[in-house]
Amino acid sequence: MKRPLLVFSILLMLSVLACQMTGLPTLSQPTPVPQDPVNPPTLPTPVAVSEQASALEALYQQVLPGVVSIDTGASQGSGFMFDNEGHVVTNQHVVEGSSEVEISFSSGFKAHGTVIGSDVDADVAVVKVDAPAAEIHPLAIGDSDTLDVGESVVAIGNPFGLSGTMTLGIVSGLGRTQPVHLSPEGGFFSTADIIQTDAAINPGNSGGPLFNLNGEVVGINQSIRTDSFNGQTGNAVNSGVGFSISINLVKRIVPYLIRDGSYAYPYLGISSKDLTLEEIEALGLDIYKGAYVTSVTPGGPADEAGVRAGETSTGIEGLNAGSDIIIAFDGKPVDTFDDLLSYLTTSKSPGDTAVLTVLRDGQPMDITVTLGTRPT
Repeated sequence: MKRPLLVFSILLMLSVLACQMTGLPTLSQPTPVPQDPVNPPTLPTPVAVSEQASALEALYQQVLPGVVSIDTGASQGSGFMFDNEGHVVTNQHVVEGSSEVEISFSSGFKAHGTVIGSDVDADVAVVKVDAPAAEIHPLAIGDSDTLDVGESVVAIGNPFGLSGTMTLGIVSGLGRTQPVHLSPEGGFFSTADIIQTDAAINPGNSGGPLFNLNGEVVGINQSIRTDSFNGQTGNAVNSGVGFSISINLVKRIVPYLIRDGSYAYPYLGISSKDLTLEEIEALGLDIYKGAYVTSVTPGGPADEAGVRAGETSTGIEGLNAGSDIIIAFDGKPVDTFDDLLSYLTTSKSPGDTAVLTVLRDGQPMDITVTLGTRPT
């Protein structure tokens, strides 16, 4: 049985985002003028929103030819043209279980596509479509590292089968993570470097592009979160919380999917968690920043390099004192474990070396780790 086109987070019900018309110019307020019923005052002309509207219209016309709809027969989704060779990028869950799909272009042209590679962890897949050159319109690829919270973004896709639908919102958060599957040690491997947005995303938007206002793809729309569902249709109810895979992660994965059909993730071999205030106090930490190592996989890269997990009980289940706290990765500050995961997945490959700066017994030290390959 196919998964729904929208991926559901562990222990949380997922739903559709709310569209917010943000980033529009503020209308000027006229200065109060004494009222004269005989000679009414001439009020200042409000600042029109036409400039913003025109920019959005131009963006839509520019990028629409590169956005496609994907039909597997059992489900629908979205995708976008990645290059001049006819490679379409979408979500893995859109094409899961299918080797052949139908691709519909904005012009009305339809063609068969072949799934040539997929990655379940990042939820990314590549479809090769055989279409005339006139239908191949690769989209400009941006840099998701330049995004800021509050920045306007646009989603275009195929929600509920309504092809070419455009919605506008903002970047609501950056560097989010989502658990994807169990690790051999019993924890979860996670997808990292996820963009949170409130641009309206609905069933069928999955796999479609998220744009900045320059018309560059900065993410792939993937999932939504909610606790409400339509009682008649079963569809998730718009809650304004949605997630897109960062384009920088996509840029790293897609060339491997095109060449090899799969992607190998770098592997460090540690577990961490966000600490509560109670846990911070139990560990005797005055100020806490960084990734607190809760466990180290025996024989894994971090273990072989000498990264330490604590062994002194704190009285809190699963939390021992004496662990290393990772505060930097290759010199880049690590405030949370999400920071570490985002950098690891977007910048490193199996076999690469990395320098972890840790606090051990309150003193900083550098540990060089040779990264492994994430177990499947």
